[in-house]
Amino acid sequence: MTEATSDRPSAGRRALAPLALAQFICCFTGSSLNVMINDIGRDLGTTVHGVQVTITVFLVVMAAFMIPGGKLTDRYGRKRCFLVGLTIYGVGALMSAGTPGLGGLLFGTSLLQGVGTALLIPPVYVLTTLLFADFASRARAFGVVMAMGGLGAAAGPLIGGVITSGLGWRAVFVFQALVVVLIIGLGRTLVDPLPPDPDRPFDTGGAVLSAAGLLLVVVGILAVDNDGRLAAVLLVLGVLVLAWFVRSLRAREAAGREPLLSTAVFRDRTANLGLVTQFLQWLLLLGTSFTVAAYLQVVRGYDAVGTGVVFSAATVGLLVSSLAAERLAARHPPRTLVLAGFALAVVGIVILIALVNAFPGAWAFAPGLLLIGLALGLMLTPSVNVVQSGFPESRQGEIAGLSRSLSNLGASLGTAVAGTILLTELTTGTYATAMTVLAALALLGLLTAAFLPRGAVAAGGEGEEQGA
Repeated sequence: MTEATSDRPSAGRRALAPLALAQFICCFTGSSLNVMINDIGRDLGTTVHGVQVTITVFLVVMAAFMIPGGKLTDRYGRKRCFLVGLTIYGVGALMSAGTPGLGGLLFGTSLLQGVGTALLIPPVYVLTTLLFADFASRARAFGVVMAMGGLGAAAGPLIGGVITSGLGWRAVFVFQALVVVLIIGLGRTLVDPLPPDPDRPFDTGGAVLSAAGLLLVVVGILAVDNDGRLAAVLLVLGVLVLAWFVRSLRAREAAGREPLLSTAVFRDRTANLGLVTQFLQWLLLLGTSFTVAAYLQVVRGYDAVGTGVVFSAATVGLLVSSLAAERLAARHPPRTLVLAGFALAVVGIVILIALVNAFPGAWAFAPGLLLIGLALGLMLTPSVNVVQSGFPESRQGEIAGLSRSLSNLGASLGTAVAGTILLTELTTGTYATAMTVLAALALLGLLTAAFLPRGAVAAGGEGEEQGA
């Protein structure tokens, strides 16, 4: 055992706080915006659709640049990318806090915070994988990281609502900047187990194609309610560009050059299934968050703090299942946990539709949101651990970028799809339609999880040791 390897357990313990806090604040941003829809609209003279575009573009910028961001960690080092990403993110938060119009919010939040997240999140997953070498400790570490991410997404509406009601929506961005300063202070002690490789080639053409394809797909979905023909053209173009991207990867490999993303990552069936479940989990989380938040504020007339209080049911559910993640992982294979999570999510959405349609009180949201929170806490950690543990150290940057890209693409599509349905005419009927679509996607996740092998953990752990 090398000295660097023997130092990893202590380095991992020191790293867990900044890595988990980084996951928290990035997830917090997307969901906290949901409760500020009316406040931002009044202050900046925009509409619900304008705020939806801000949220969606933030998520899609993350998705578009996450794969290149993961690749850059190998070239410039995980710690450096982490700290640079945090700095860009913090600057974006401060610009959003002082913006006089929607354009400034789009630049600060959607662009700068999106790019910052794409740089800082792949190192979170790579360092967690590398610093916690055995599967059991890695499962615990990912449990903490994913619990903090889920907490940020689920508690974002409540924390954001309280800050917005007390100090105004701009103070939410100041809060983000302060948390970023704390993380940078903690992150200075991070240890990068692998040295950077400045001479490692970077596939600029692949980065452009992957980003352009993902942007076209999501913008196409956003355009559906305004211009169906334009939306169709954008979607077709997006698919064609992504196909061109895959072809370019194969061409570079055939020519003996390193592509942005090795095609080998697509040949692991278990990892691919895990990636699909991650995509659908974040789609459900952000889709549900946006749908319920928009409905509460626009149809029911709730303010930011009232909306946040309603979401506390989801936060409680997610915390309960996340805190039990280590015990559950020791007793059940990932397949069982992911299956149970999607099944609970379907039941939660059905209850959410039925009770909200039948009763006017805020309590009608609690049972469904509680179940959805429990479901997501069950699923997030095992899905990530299965994917990351299936690859050797040399592929960790790539798979982290791909994993986070698909998760953020799922989050952006969840907001885009739900928003497209809702904003045609926000009523109780369109709310039910949006939630029904999300329930159908949860059923798709249940079907996908059924194909995960029962021995996914063992196979992934062994495969990684052999590859490393």
